Amino acid sequence: MNPRGSVLALSGGIGGAKLALGLQGVVGPGRLTVVVNTGDDFEHLGLAISPDVDTTLYTLAGLANRELGWGRETESWHFMEELERLGGESWFRLGDKDLAVHVERTRRLAAGEPLSEIVADFARRLGLATQVLPMTDDRVRTIVETAAGTLSFQRYFVQHRCEPRVTAIRYAGAEQAQLPQAVLRELDRPDLAAVVICPSNPYLSIEPILAIPGWRAWLRSCRAPVIAVSPLIGGEAVKGPTAKIMRELGLEVSPLTIARRYAGIIGGFVLDQVDAALAPRFEAPVQVASTLMRTLEDKERLAREVLDFAEFILTARSHTQG
Repeated sequence: MNPRGSVLALSGGIGGAKLALGLQGVVGPGRLTVVVNTGDDFEHLGLAISPDVDTTLYTLAGLANRELGWGRETESWHFMEELERLGGESWFRLGDKDLAVHVERTRRLAAGEPLSEIVADFARRLGLATQVLPMTDDRVRTIVETAAGTLSFQRYFVQHRCEPRVTAIRYAGAEQAQLPQAVLRELDRPDLAAVVICPSNPYLSIEPILAIPGWRAWLRSCRAPVIAVSPLIGGEAVKGPTAKIMRELGLEVSPLTIARRYAGIIGGFVLDQVDAALAPRFEAPVQVASTLMRTLEDKERLAREVLDFAEFILTARSHTQG
């Protein structure tokens, strides 16, 4: 499917950005908007860091460090080397090219510019026709309660390498946050053909977005099909702590658990072929596909299958209503 309308994707970092890249290649210039989690954002060394936003920008612009999975390709590390020599805080690594993004974002935020305008401008300057937007201009922070105490997300994820046992997750500031005007404009587009919840961690990447008032209600009433793609394959995540967190929260590590979390807001669920036997147990329509994305061809193939599924659901819905 090459949809006649636009596509909206909700995404976190690495896994979500892979599918966003596939969607970008399939839907055509200017017809994809990616709304990105900012619950991972934090202040470090006096700088405003937006890890998921930057991963998405770098991935879509062809600048991502494929070896590390984060940061920029052909990066240099002179800043970090000097910081370590001076005894500075070096647990969160910032490459020299990456550092320029954080410095400029911090300067513009301090001048009163909304994050959404800064990110949209960065996307344009990186040559993207795809619109990349943060989930909110307001401060929302993912807080991880663990057996080792309360940790900010990056402390849990990077400094502690996701090792402490998770007991709860909350999204500080989400209840007071508002959607940026740029996001509201995309939600009101009459040509919206599909909404895709990318295979990002449901608890750390997608839930912070859905915790902002208005998102769930809009998705429930959305005319376009809302399709979620499973982040699990055979009971494990391709990357990241999704399965570990689910076990520690006492949840069954299954795509069924994730689909139930999205109950009421999705019209379809894309299940990996490894888990095909689970398909009859879903309440929402299911599309079985290979969701492992190693190459650009994999990403674009999965994007086509997701959009074909959305078109199928929309057609079936119109026949039922007719």
